[in-house]
Amino acid sequence: MAKILVFNNDSDRMETYYRGENEAMPYNANRTLTVGEFRGSSGSPTLWTTKRAMQSFNTTRNLFGGPIPVGFAFKRPWEGGHGTQSQHYAGVAFDAGQALSNSERNRLRNTAVNSRSLELCRTSISYTYMGSF
Repeated sequence: MAKILVFNNDSDRMETYYRGENEAMPYNANRTLTVGEFRGSSGSPTLWTTKRAMQSFNTTRNLFGGPIPVGFAFKRPWEGGHGTQSQHYAGVAFDAGQALSNSERNRLRNTAVNSRSLELCRTSISYTYMGSF
């Protein structure tokens, strides 16, 4: 069971949830992102994110029109990431698309950029071999 802290940007308050690895993340629509996917390989008993990050994922997933494979969205700095690359996975960035073809990763990136949901929610999606935005 994970303790999940969510900053609710609308109320300026932290919310606390307790969820199993196979349950949906708080504010996640249609169970498209589980706690286990969000956590990845992090050993932290406490995870954190923002309501806007979850809403951004929901919007991007809806516009993409298919599953978005997420390797992880939460890692503490000492738990690693992409080696010498970005280490910004603190609950508001999603390492996504590793299981997609190059053309599907490009479509996902274009969907996210064109929707502006990531920019508006101050969230990012990182793509293996594609950098981040």
